[in-house]
Amino acid sequence: MKSLERIVAEKLLEIRAIKLQPANPFTWASGWKSPIYCDNRKTLSYPAVRTLIKLELARIISEKYETANAIAGVATGAIAQGALVADMLGLPFAYIRSERKDHGLENLIEGELQTNAKVVVIEDLVSTGKSSLSAVQAVRDFGCEVVGMVAIFSHGFPVAEKSFKKANVELTTLSNYDVVIEEAIKTGFIDKSHLSILQEWRKDPASWMQTKTKIK
Repeated sequence: MKSLERIVAEKLLEIRAIKLQPANPFTWASGWKSPIYCDNRKTLSYPAVRTLIKLELARIISEKYETANAIAGVATGAIAQGALVADMLGLPFAYIRSERKDHGLENLIEGELQTNAKVVVIEDLVSTGKSSLSAVQAVRDFGCEVVGMVAIFSHGFPVAEKSFKKANVELTTLSNYDVVIEEAIKTGFIDKSHLSILQEWRKDPASWMQTKTKIK
């Protein structure tokens, strides 16, 4: 029987929510060159995949965070999925902006969280962890307790693992980079000859283009 990680990886590849282009790298907003691009918002357009993710995120929260009494999604990628999960669990929902509004009420958190609420933060994608942990801090600054974070996918960067540990935040993901690459090779989405390049990128993504192995 396939593990959840492999099932989710397979689905993300099938609907092209994750694309792999070792020979023609993508450019991230940070300026990094990357052989992988993940857009989990595409999962919302596929009812079966959307439901799978909703059910599994809700299951993890129910099993690991029984004390949680509110859900917060990280804008913008986790707003819809977070709302779906909150609705399924019958919990209040709010979302966290990347930065405070510069007009009106100047909110950083949209919706309503009660002071001292025990919150699970939902994220669609974890890369370096910087934006994810900024959202966690926003919830903490609001006077709430973050009991954990759940996400659809993580690149598994060492810097993110260290940052989450330092911030004392438990992260649980439905799938991850290693499993996606294994499934991509197994199902023929990429050739096995590209494995070393994909592994090298994950070690040092910031300077990968200067040191990457030439693809033949």
